[in-house]
Amino acid sequence: MRCVICHCEPQRNHRGKPVGKVNCKNMKQDCPVPACPRATLLPGHCCHTCPKGPPEKSPALRFDTFEYFQDKEDDLDKPYNDRSYLSSEGLARDDARTEFMALLTSGPEPWHPTSSAVAKARFTLLRSSLLFSISYERLGRPSRVRFSDPEGNVLFEHPVQKSAAPEDGMLCGMWRTVSKANVQLLRGEQLRVSLVTRAQPSGEVHGHILKHRALFAETFGAILTSSDPLHLGAGGMAMLTLSDTENNLHFILMARGLLEPGARESPWVPLRVRILHQGQTLREVHANITVEDPDFAEVLNDLSAQELQWLVQGQLRIVAETEGRHARRLAGTISTRRSCDTIQSVLCGADALQPTKTGAVGSAKLALHENGTLEYQVQVVGTASEVVGITLETKPRRKSKRNVLFDMTASYKDGLAWGAWQSPSARDAHMLLQNELFLNVATKDWAEGELRGQIISLPYSGLLARYTEMPVALAGQLVSPPVHSGAGGHAWLSLDEHCHLHYEISVAGLGRPSDGTVSAHIHGVAELGEMGTRPHQHKRLLKGFYSTEAQGVVKDLDADLLQHLAQGTAFLQVSTKAHPSGEMRGRVHIPNHCHAGGTRLAPGEALGQAELSESSKTRDLEQLKKDPNSCFFEGQYRAHGTRWAPDYDKKCSICSCQKRTVICDPILCQPLNCTQQVHPEELCCPICEEKKTEQEELKLERARDSSEGCYFDGDKTWRGSGTRWHPVVPPFGLIKCAICTCKGTTGEVHCEKVQCPRLTCANPVRASPSDCCKQCPAPEKSVPELADSMQADAPRACRFGRRWYLNNESWHPSVPPFGEMKCILCWCVSGETHCQRQECPPSACASPATRDNPCCAKCRALDAPSDTREKVHDAKVESRSH
Repeated sequence: MRCVICHCEPQRNHRGKPVGKVNCKNMKQDCPVPACPRATLLPGHCCHTCPKGPPEKSPALRFDTFEYFQDKEDDLDKPYNDRSYLSSEGLARDDARTEFMALLTSGPEPWHPTSSAVAKARFTLLRSSLLFSISYERLGRPSRVRFSDPEGNVLFEHPVQKSAAPEDGMLCGMWRTVSKANVQLLRGEQLRVSLVTRAQPSGEVHGHILKHRALFAETFGAILTSSDPLHLGAGGMAMLTLSDTENNLHFILMARGLLEPGARESPWVPLRVRILHQGQTLREVHANITVEDPDFAEVLNDLSAQELQWLVQGQLRIVAETEGRHARRLAGTISTRRSCDTIQSVLCGADALQPTKTGAVGSAKLALHENGTLEYQVQVVGTASEVVGITLETKPRRKSKRNVLFDMTASYKDGLAWGAWQSPSARDAHMLLQNELFLNVATKDWAEGELRGQIISLPYSGLLARYTEMPVALAGQLVSPPVHSGAGGHAWLSLDEHCHLHYEISVAGLGRPSDGTVSAHIHGVAELGEMGTRPHQHKRLLKGFYSTEAQGVVKDLDADLLQHLAQGTAFLQVSTKAHPSGEMRGRVHIPNHCHAGGTRLAPGEALGQAELSESSKTRDLEQLKKDPNSCFFEGQYRAHGTRWAPDYDKKCSICSCQKRTVICDPILCQPLNCTQQVHPEELCCPICEEKKTEQEELKLERARDSSEGCYFDGDKTWRGSGTRWHPVVPPFGLIKCAICTCKGTTGEVHCEKVQCPRLTCANPVRASPSDCCKQCPAPEKSVPELADSMQADAPRACRFGRRWYLNNESWHPSVPPFGEMKCILCWCVSGETHCQRQECPPSACASPATRDNPCCAKCRALDAPSDTREKVHDAKVESRSH
């Protein structure tokens, strides 16, 4: 609703608590009157505007009708060149990008140490999304990453998928569309992050998310764990980097649990930090630290060539140890910086030392391993002549004087260079991670280089195709007819299990900012022979973007386009204002069995059935859009009453559409009646381990057919005659709004909706989110005596649960889920609550009234001293009341 602007205004309710109120205003009446006779309404605008200049008859006319080709041209980022390239420090200072870090350990307060695990996390706030890369040691595979505020309220949970990390001991993720309030907490260093495991559902390791000035410079790192496995809650991390010109190693050490609070004789504790190689000390530093400031920074000067080689190969260890009576030791291996980002490069003619416009492109993906090996893949498309050299280089030291670090030419064959550089130096690795290296492609016609590209780390986006596939190269030579452009690009594309197309595009060399606004289209290549005679029928605008990157998801591709993707007869095309019919293009092949509507075709299903289903889906979609009770959620329309698993958490959440309102709830796990429980990765809830003997299987089958009880398919459980329970219905979990009964005579299970009692209060509440029925809130006392009791010179009242009680007032407490505890009496004494169980001395048990009192279980036990079950029951009741 482009003509409506909304504001969130902070207010306070009658109790003084802060709340938010949304106020919306229609801006349409504020639109100025256009001064031209033929004003137009641009997409995404509220007010009509006058066109800029006379209409053109060129193909570029259609680009002037898009909003993204007009208003933001002055804000476009210029592509780098060898004299003005994008540095890591420049990235870190970008207003749209902020770096954070966290050290996660088991403790300190308010968590009690339960583990020796340690994790190191890096966060990037990119516009409104928080990307994170977390590496960990001594920790089982986490199930969730949890973000919480200072009060412990959970703000967001990210379920960890098995395949969502480039290597073991690491996890990657993204918190999309972080609210402004949470961004303020993040920038104010008020957010906490926890890794949740099955062993510790409340979080095994925790830490505060902090800013740190050394983050943009870090190129080497280490996780430090305690040398004593029984020393729980201790751990640390080190961030290291080389000097720009000299072989000096700067490092910052952050540790938790290295010092024991209250156990020191003086505020200063001696710390010794050593760098080891195979147990031999190479460097040693001494300092004093305090409990309040346990972090430590130092510079190791003039590292030798051998020390630098061991550094990049991951053969050095860093050890931090305190001295004295409470000596403790942390140690870890130093390796190159670990991250979920993708090291990649787009090579184009515009960025060559002598710019070219041949329509060729190069696309590269690299990976720096912990042992210092650099793995590379470079594909080259559309060069004007034979490729004679592919080299890894630094920025030229002098004009046109190239500095080659590694020659990949020997591994080049049939358009692809593939291999590994086994011995890069520590300086080479440092420059690679600082975005200071380039790839250069030389050809017979261009000896100094026809293509060149800066190697840049692309932030994590959640697209797993990055780790497993080479990107699709986008070249001007692949456009029909070929375009001799100096720009180039590449893209990753994939179809998920719902047949939604995920894409990520990077371009380079687009020249002046006025030419930089691009739009990406995906076409059916079957129309290639007719490009000059009629427009494409199967074309889909993906996105307009202003910088060098674009990414997104398309959920409603038509059947023809999906078929072209499956056959490899589809292409991705990037168009610009200078080349409105396409400046670069690449062929896309994604094998699939999809049809439109976000569902997957069975391999043997006929195409005709897919087309029939497509037409019916289109009709259904149009009806849904017109239905006033339908819901629009995550880019899709849903019918009233439907249920589905949301994209943000397909495993442990369920959503429903209720008259234009989407309600999403976590799946409730049923209590299991077994000792051996397992938690499969693909399920939200644990299940009983199936170790049934043949006799047990026969017993279940016999019970299903007998009149003794019922077998319920929902949770695969047999129940006795007359049993009542809340059913478990996969995948929705425990359904508390239904009650099932086993009809023992027929073996049938009868389920009916829970009938909620009629309430007389105006504002009923749901005590727990999982409760089915609402209830009236407990009345709060506001009598004058209560107000007087708040004065310092009067006896104070007591608060128990949600109610206030006056001084000397008594009551039976109500303890969920057991209700009112008749055998417990509580009373208020000067603001303090005292509770006591009703006493039944043996002398009073002679009275029949006392013996029949349900609170006097001891008297009944005297009548049956051998019945130990009553004593156990009494003990259980007492423990519950406490």
